[in-house]
Amino acid sequence: MNNITTFNFSMGKEQRNKLNEHNSFVVWFTGLSGSGKSTLANMVEKLLFEQKVRTFVLDGDSLRKGLNKDLEFSLKEREENLRIAAEVAKILVSAGSVVLASFISPREKNRELVKEIIGKENFMDIFVNTPLEICEKRDVKGLYKKARAGEIKNFTGIDSPYEKPINPVIEINTEKEDLENAAKRIVKLLQEKLELK
Repeated sequence: MNNITTFNFSMGKEQRNKLNEHNSFVVWFTGLSGSGKSTLANMVEKLLFEQKVRTFVLDGDSLRKGLNKDLEFSLKEREENLRIAAEVAKILVSAGSVVLASFISPREKNRELVKEIIGKENFMDIFVNTPLEICEKRDVKGLYKKARAGEIKNFTGIDSPYEKPINPVIEINTEKEDLENAAKRIVKLLQEKLELK
């Protein structure tokens, strides 16, 4: 690490935000597998796109199919997956995008590390609070069934704990609110931070 020198590029986040006419930051969706995180992130992206906001959706599956395909699901490897996701999100923020990141991110200390990497001023967390029984009933990918059968180890909610966020910027209770309304509520909350010109 001693031989690394940071080059001072002339174009940075500030210049790109000025060109885009909006601020860039990360909206981090956390919740159990099947809670609706990626669906919600996708809906929020569509609404922001209509307002000509530059966005990018990052999610666990897409990262694990490429950049992090060599990582398994031990606690250490899950932490590394989130660290890399945070670094990628940070680069995209610097490039001028509003990043909609959808990751289970089950532990508070991991979410704190993510926030530290990205920068607290560039980070908003959204807790998609869907009870385990509902996520398990949906089981879109068949993962809960495999976890219950012992085919998947360290599966969040089954044999690995999920720590609920202590103080998220916004909490979406999918039992009481449909995703369309939730997406509109999130976008409304983002307006001030975007500072659309």
